[in-house]
Amino acid sequence: MSPCLPDPTVPDSSARLSVEHETLYTYSQQVDHAQHIACLRPLSDGGQSLLSFDMVVSPDPAKHSTRRDDHGNSRAYFALHAAHGHLKVVSRSQVRVRERYKGLDPALGPTCGDVRALLTYRAKAPFQSASEYQYASPYVPLHGELRDYARQSLEPDRPLVEAVIELMHRIYTDFTYAPASTDISTPILDVFDRRMGVCQDFAHLMLGCLRACGLAARYVSGYLLTLPPEGQAPLVGADASHAWISVWVPGLGLDKAGDWLDLDPTNDCVPQCHHVRVAHGRDFGDVTPLRGVIRGGGAHTLVVRVTTRLLDEAIAAAPPCTKTG
Repeated sequence: MSPCLPDPTVPDSSARLSVEHETLYTYSQQVDHAQHIACLRPLSDGGQSLLSFDMVVSPDPAKHSTRRDDHGNSRAYFALHAAHGHLKVVSRSQVRVRERYKGLDPALGPTCGDVRALLTYRAKAPFQSASEYQYASPYVPLHGELRDYARQSLEPDRPLVEAVIELMHRIYTDFTYAPASTDISTPILDVFDRRMGVCQDFAHLMLGCLRACGLAARYVSGYLLTLPPEGQAPLVGADASHAWISVWVPGLGLDKAGDWLDLDPTNDCVPQCHHVRVAHGRDFGDVTPLRGVIRGGGAHTLVVRVTTRLLDEAIAAAPPCTKTG
């Protein structure tokens, strides 16, 4: 069996993880007023249970509220009306993550052509809510170059799960993971031409490939537990936010997954118990961990620290995933 696939002979597994995510902005001049949106609270559904969550903002905000967005993510809104020279946001979560893809058989399920047909508009045909993830988005325009690259895997008569896993493997093989080689403004075609990037690039690239071929796929933000070298303790703040994708596979047939199959092209794996899902959307812009509008501030420095710890687990083998950010 491929190392990226769950083994159906292994008993159900789960892991309890803690995540601390600290963001610190330091400004060269006072900020007079600020409004921010944070997307830091992990999801809770059939495959993942949020056990606890806390978010502390310094200085104390004058206003603070939360709501669900159109994608089902939790968003926190806060405003600071007093002058301040820094902003610190610390979120702490505990999450129980369960194996969602136990028993996955890539050779079963609908074909690429079947799913494309379901997503194609026809008068009086049932509306598929997944279709909102089928079209271009600000960070994922549709390009013929990506369509041509993806078609080598996404043949019409091929089982969709088998095809998308092969596409993920090709991206992992053909592209180099290179930290700090890009930033969020780097166009997706530049990543495609240079054949290198970071996890956000790998996710956007695979989304562009799938959508250009008429399939529906969404961007997933979250955290990944990385393991230190044998005999060494984990380093506080050494982890990072992570990104992967989720493709719509109607009738996937797995209770904890619904109709969505997660794939991590940065690590060439089907996410198991060490991926913590925070939010999903069309692309990075829908799930940015922290953003806002300020008046004043001048230049600023930004420091982000993420610490992901394993609290307890029942997992047969260590995860193959090692790359974040």
